[in-house]
Amino acid sequence: MINVTKTYLPSFEEYAAFLKRAWDKSWITNHGELVQELEGKLKDYLNVKNLLFCSNGTIVLQMALKALNITKEVITTPFSYVATTNAILWEGCTPVFVDIDPKTFCIDTGKIEASITENTEAILVTHVYGFPCDVEKIKKIADQYKLKVIYDAAHAFGSGYEDKSLLSFGDISTCSFHATKIFHTVEGGCIVCNDDELFKKITLYRSFGHTDEDHYSIGINAKNSEFHAAMGLCILPKMPDIIKKRREISELYNSTLNFDQGLRRPQNASNFTYNYAYYPVVFESENKLREVIEVLNKNGINPRRYFHPSLNLLPYVQYRPCPISEDIAQKVLCLPLYNDLEKKDVLKISDLINNTLLSSKEKKQYATGS
Repeated sequence: MINVTKTYLPSFEEYAAFLKRAWDKSWITNHGELVQELEGKLKDYLNVKNLLFCSNGTIVLQMALKALNITKEVITTPFSYVATTNAILWEGCTPVFVDIDPKTFCIDTGKIEASITENTEAILVTHVYGFPCDVEKIKKIADQYKLKVIYDAAHAFGSGYEDKSLLSFGDISTCSFHATKIFHTVEGGCIVCNDDELFKKITLYRSFGHTDEDHYSIGINAKNSEFHAAMGLCILPKMPDIIKKRREISELYNSTLNFDQGLRRPQNASNFTYNYAYYPVVFESENKLREVIEVLNKNGINPRRYFHPSLNLLPYVQYRPCPISEDIAQKVLCLPLYNDLEKKDVLKISDLINNTLLSSKEKKQYATGS
């Protein structure tokens, strides 16, 4: 079975060696030694000022909204994982969906200002598939209207813009370290910000709002354990090799898929370093997408409709038309991409897709060799 992703795991012996350090000290949670070590190494790897390792990629979005005192309208994208919208709703805020750019699949910055009202307090958008939003235009808009900016960088670990990590932009950036992500800690996430006072506030939020017996604020339990940090410490040094391998697989897809048959891909920004987190393709119709999925499934291959549906269509949100997002969400498919996906499997996937995309006439010509 070839799934859309496969969790990268180090050797058990390597993982166990880190665990033994925590085991021997009987210190397995509450900001342990391994958590502190991982936070330091992540800050160095990403070259960011302040970073907290937390329990997952959703709670850090909630903490970001809470820390910035966001209570009203939030400009956001309809093309993301549902956690982006759910975090806004969970914190009692109102998501205001703005359609996406048809080339990058990130929020269309040219449409943001038309959706700003007197109740707008923040912009919370996603670096989709690890491709960057237009961070410069978003900052300009935010400065003009005095809005806070939160980036959901769940897919963007290892991606950069103009030699800076994508997690270094905005008032706050967050990331997911779920087992399906390019860098993972089984379950986990992080929150990044440059403002030291804001960081102190977030640090308190992560651990119930208190330190020892001194209580300072409201808080939540967003801590993570030594067991999760140990996984991150194993995987982080291997990130250059992991990204290199994923790039090679992506380039093989690029060279073997027939893009003359109605397939297309999101376009990269300039001055951008990609992490090859996903391999999305967009078909000319949903019917063709479903046909391809059926063929792949019959051959033991499980791609994923990621993202589907467009979030403005969720039954519990106020609908705002986002025709580009709605259209792409109907036709986009993420193909298998993981560290040890074999070349022969990539070739098989490409061949199955290419053959499915051929018209009836072309299939007949292909079969006869004419």
